[in-house]
Amino acid sequence: MTRLVECVPNFSEGRSMKIINAIAGAITEVPDVKFISAEPDKDYNRTVVTFIGEPSAAVEAAFQATKKAAELIDMTQHKGEHPRLGATDVVPFVPLQGVTMQDCVALAHEFGKRTGDELRIPIYLYEEAATRPERRNLSTIRKGEYEGLAEKLKDPAWKPDYGPAEFNARSGGTVTGARVFLIAYNVNLNTNDTKIANEIALRIRESGRIKKDEKGNPVLDASGKKVSIPGSLKAVKAMGVLLEAHNIAQVSINLTNFNITPPHVAFEEVKKEAATLGVEVTGSELVGLSPLEAMLMAGRFYSPSTTDEKQLLAIAEERLGLSQLDKFDPQKKIIEYQL
Repeated sequence: MTRLVECVPNFSEGRSMKIINAIAGAITEVPDVKFISAEPDKDYNRTVVTFIGEPSAAVEAAFQATKKAAELIDMTQHKGEHPRLGATDVVPFVPLQGVTMQDCVALAHEFGKRTGDELRIPIYLYEEAATRPERRNLSTIRKGEYEGLAEKLKDPAWKPDYGPAEFNARSGGTVTGARVFLIAYNVNLNTNDTKIANEIALRIRESGRIKKDEKGNPVLDASGKKVSIPGSLKAVKAMGVLLEAHNIAQVSINLTNFNITPPHVAFEEVKKEAATLGVEVTGSELVGLSPLEAMLMAGRFYSPSTTDEKQLLAIAEERLGLSQLDKFDPQKKIIEYQL
């Protein structure tokens, strides 16, 4: 069996195709790697890249792409909607075939050490590769973003796992790790009000929100910690964003385990919450790839009697509005069709 790893690096550039193509080119030049896609977003000013490869080749491709990003992206000039820590923001390794999660943890360490040593970029490990519990969550590491990184690096508690504890003004920092397959899934609203999108995100995401009293102050428990109200969906991270190109707000969602919360469940929950706020859901989009089963689950949900795979995918596309912003092509968006 061929050993395969998926790598989904996110780069803080979504507007210059010259830079995006150069980063993609650095990946395609590495043998034993299959480049899948680069999906830039001008509003996020971010590009999600997906490639598949033999383990050692995946690390090499990730390093070469990070090196190219360090050469071409200047974080002192970067502005965008999406939270980010550096030019190469996050580099997750995902086991696909003949590879264990622990194998991917080792790959993250290998990538992190080389990148920290050679490119002098502070590296943090997250998810399954995290070296301490408080670093498992990507959003915790990103807190303060690039603009707060210089101050963060002064705190001994935030010493990088690899690389110097020194602020790299041009490249910022990079987070790498190993995780299960994550589906990046955004739901579109018929409003450009990001407050509404963010309200929906707070209601559905697993971490929920901080409970507040009638004066708007955080409610504290007996030990003085802030009390949180959990969201309605498990294995879900979400936030509200504005897509200026389409003048719409989105609920931007990461489905960290689609077997717990698949895309269609998130879609229906956003639709329900949107209705209570007087807005409608108009469609959705996949960023990167999805496992086939996640889309088939949606098709079966909307049409229980259908069994044909192609028909189920067509039903999922239609009912989730996956082609609202860009044409949904299963051959390009389903991971199994790329193997």
